[in-house]
Amino acid sequence: MTSEVLVVADQKAGNVQFLNPVTGAVQHRLDSVVLAEHAGFLPLGDGRCAFIDDAGGALVIADAFTDTPPRTIPVAIPGEHLACDPSGRFVAVTTGLGVSWEPWSDLLTVVDLESDGGPISRRIRTRAGEPGVVVGETPEGPAAVVRHREPGCIESFSVERILAEGVHCPPLQGLRAEASPDGHGDALDPVTGTMFVATGRGLERFDVRKPQPEALDVIAWDAPGRAYFLRFCPRRRVLVAILRDGGGEPRGWAQWGNTLWVHHVDTGLTRTTPLGHGLVFRFALTANGIATARVHPDGDELSVHHLGPLEAGPPVLRGTWHLPRMDGAPRPGHEPWDNAERRAIAASPASELVAVTRGGHSELHVVDTSAAGSPLRTITLGSPLHDGGHLAWVSAVDTVPGDTVGR
Repeated sequence: MTSEVLVVADQKAGNVQFLNPVTGAVQHRLDSVVLAEHAGFLPLGDGRCAFIDDAGGALVIADAFTDTPPRTIPVAIPGEHLACDPSGRFVAVTTGLGVSWEPWSDLLTVVDLESDGGPISRRIRTRAGEPGVVVGETPEGPAAVVRHREPGCIESFSVERILAEGVHCPPLQGLRAEASPDGHGDALDPVTGTMFVATGRGLERFDVRKPQPEALDVIAWDAPGRAYFLRFCPRRRVLVAILRDGGGEPRGWAQWGNTLWVHHVDTGLTRTTPLGHGLVFRFALTANGIATARVHPDGDELSVHHLGPLEAGPPVLRGTWHLPRMDGAPRPGHEPWDNAERRAIAASPASELVAVTRGGHSELHVVDTSAAGSPLRTITLGSPLHDGGHLAWVSAVDTVPGDTVGR
């Protein structure tokens, strides 16, 4: 049996498929589920992954390696963000706008996957918006730490208190620290108890080991633009982001500048390298590199940069691969997410295999990026993957979550 599974969601068609990434064979499939794409997938260790079903109003815990029916636990929807504590036991789910243009849902759900008698979930009312969340550890127990916008703040809630009081959705207040009102992108370093938030000011940091979050110094981006998406690698102790320059003009997306940004949380070293113009939506971490898919009117490409010691300099470009065009791709002069296809990306945590979708074409490309020039291998799926679908790479070797925030 393979030690890795590629999980492919088509949130528009309402299915999730589990593939052998080497052969492309579909090992099993879930139908009538709608992935909350913004919250994404959260690998929990031991071959399990979690996601939010926005159709069923449930947190889904699936075994990626068997066709065992998944566990479903009720949560508030529409799902905005998804995170767990370092053990993978406690999960927090925030709610977003859904199809509304105005914030309306103020519900935060906390789930205990290992409660006596089986998993339980509780919901509280906090503040409507588009909140992010991490689940940290304090001496008093786990805490769901919510990142609010407009006005910005970080608010820490005791998980035990939510589980004890969260019947009938009571309004609760946690302990707060001020933050910028434009946060988008969150990560947690469980070792130091530091929560990271991407804002226009830079990388804002908070010590969330105590019930009252404490603001730390802000790390400047030191390159044009700002990040909207963070990934933390606990093995290499680095934060990775793509800085977008020009994001305030979405119709000019073809001229957006993109910079790969890598920060070592222990040494404080930061390195950057340019990625070119266009739309870089999300990225993926391989065993030794960073993979990005860039969409541009002149042609789309997959790029992989080798992530060596930061003291040796910026990440070095290993290779680029041309990606077949998408019908319905983003058009210059229009917002790139306005009735346009996109690309999802994922990578093996143990090798240099990378997968990227071709939205609207039922196609997934897999390439061994260990050497430039390796051919793309195309897998055709029985689902169109409109909007690019969504991807996750799950390993049977990992026993606990790595990055504890859904991606």
